[in-house]
This record gives sequence, structure tokens and C-alpha cells, in this order.
Amino acid sequence: MNIKAFGTKAAEKPLEQLNIQRRNASPHDVEIDILYCGICHSDLHSARNEWYGTTYPIVPGHEIVGRVKNVGNLVTKFKVGDLAGVGCMVDSCRECEQCKNDLEQFCEQGNTMTFNSPDKHLGGQTYGGYSESIVVDENFVLRLPENLDLAATAPLLCAGITTYSPLMHWKVGPGKKVGVVGIGGLGHMAVKIAKAMGAHVLVLTTSTSKIDDAKRLGADEVVLSTDAQQMKKHANSLHFILDAVSAQHDINAFISLLKVDGALVLVGAPMEPLPVQSFSLIFGRKSFAGSLIGGIAETQEMLDFCGKHNIVADIELIGVNEINDAYERLLKGDVKYRFVIDMASLKK
Repeated sequence: MNIKAFGTKAAEKPLEQLNIQRRNASPHDVEIDILYCGICHSDLHSARNEWYGTTYPIVPGHEIVGRVKNVGNLVTKFKVGDLAGVGCMVDSCRECEQCKNDLEQFCEQGNTMTFNSPDKHLGGQTYGGYSESIVVDENFVLRLPENLDLAATAPLLCAGITTYSPLMHWKVGPGKKVGVVGIGGLGHMAVKIAKAMGAHVLVLTTSTSKIDDAKRLGADEVVLSTDAQQMKKHANSLHFILDAVSAQHDINAFISLLKVDGALVLVGAPMEPLPVQSFSLIFGRKSFAGSLIGGIAETQEMLDFCGKHNIVADIELIGVNEINDAYERLLKGDVKYRFVIDMASLKK
């Protein structure tokens, strides 16, 4: 079936309306009428081929929420009318060690991403959520909490799970002091989730303008990372740090804040390597690690957790014709804290 979408045919061109093909629902497929789609920074990187792997045309978008409009005859998890979400993945091999451990994001054969991955059904590339609808195998569709604002739920499908997964893996909870570096689309979710887990949350920011906002989001303390005295005061005090900064920064300054056996986990994706001083890690048996989204089961767990604790993203809702302006504003950090597209504007 042919549907309307928003994407681009070249790295240097703006996004515009395109017509794309979606497959008809097979026996195990769920067809979702897309209501809202978040804008992730990786959408911009991919659209502009800044990670050097884009195949055009590209339709970005992997923070998708909507309502089920059709199901295959063997689908058991969803019915027409259900709220449903799709995150960063739409398939994996399902047979490797990682897939069997519910870690589809680390599929040894390579998972199928929601956009710009080989499409085994139609050929070409998968197309993302900047579109009217999407067809996905039921095993990669998420159930959405009924009590949450639907538009503000969309960013949970990437920003939410990207922060929830490492917080869970490193056992953040009561009695733990947690640092969050960078208050943007990822960082603001990390603050909300870590606080709901019962941790003491310290935000590390370079911006005085974000101090009050960090406290509004739930931070117990806010530290200006450019202030040497403030940083020194918190040396060797944190059990865990989640680093959500995607630009060059001094990682060693933050490692110095960790207690013995503490861990700093990177979820931001700087384009250039981050130099790490060996003695920063050796003296204190500290860990420097990374984390990538989460598996499907854990993503559902995250959505249920957010439903229980009434956690959603702080968003700015835009129309589809504002996407190019939103991309430029995203580059400047001019959003609090996630753009979400009202996909009804595409249908109009």
C-alpha cells in the first residue's frame, strides 16, 4: 500500500513529503495508525548522513505511538483499537544468544532498525515513523499505558529506554547517589527515571540557565561542571554517572566524582574519541562503559514503570511542516526537551 511520509532523498536536501510503500499485514503483523512520532538526534544524523551509512530516500522516526488499525489473523498480543508503540527496532534474528536473552539490540546477526535497515519484506530500506502508518511484527510492538499523555509518551520509545536500561543494569535505587551529565532529550528522562527508582540525583551541567529546570525535573542537587570548587566538593561521592552528552567533553572530570567501584556509562554518542586517563580508572577500580537502548521486554518494562510513576517526556508538539526548522533548533539545543510531531498534520 502507498502512504504519505516525510523524508529526504539526499543529505543536503530538506525533508519533504514523500510517498512510500508499506507491506500489507501478514499473519503475525500489526498495522498501526501513527498519531505521534518523536524527533531523536539520531534522526538528524541519519537524514544528513553524518554517520555515513544512510541509504536514500530516508524516512526517519523511531519514537512511534499510535492506534492499531489492523492485525494479522495469527496475532495474539494486540487487537484493533489498542494503543501501541514502536521503538528503535522492528525485527532481529531471534535465534542468537543475545536475542534469546531478550537483548535484541545486540543481535549477533544484526537487528532490523525501524528506519534505514534492509527491508526483508519489500526490499530496499525500512521507513520510520514520520509517516501515516507502519506495519510491524507483533513481537516488536509495545503496549502503551492508558494513563499517560500519548504525545509525551512517544520519546519513551528511545530516550526513555536508553536511560532506563543502564539505570536498571547498574542497579540504581535507594541508597545510591547518581549523577546525570547533560540535561537534554536523554538527560531529562534520566533524572525523572532515576528519581522514581529512589536514587539521590545530582545533575551536572555547564549551563546556569538549567539549574532551576533540573530541580523541577526532580534533581536533588545541581552542580556546575565548569566550577572547579563545586566539582571538588563532590569528588569520590557518586555510585553511578549517566553521561548523555554527545559533544566533546572532559570525561576524566566526571570519573573523578565516582566512588570506589563506581561506573560512568555513556549513552551520548560523541563523534570523536574521548581520551580517558588510565589512572582515573585504576585508582578506585572504576568502570567506564556504554549502553545501547534496551531489548523489547525491557522496553515494555520501562513503559509499565513510567505508567506506574506517571513519567513522560517534556515535549514541544509540532506539525510535520516544521520538521526542518526543528532540526535546526535541535542543533542549537533550542528545545525542552523533545520535539514530537503531530502526525495528523501529515494527513491534512
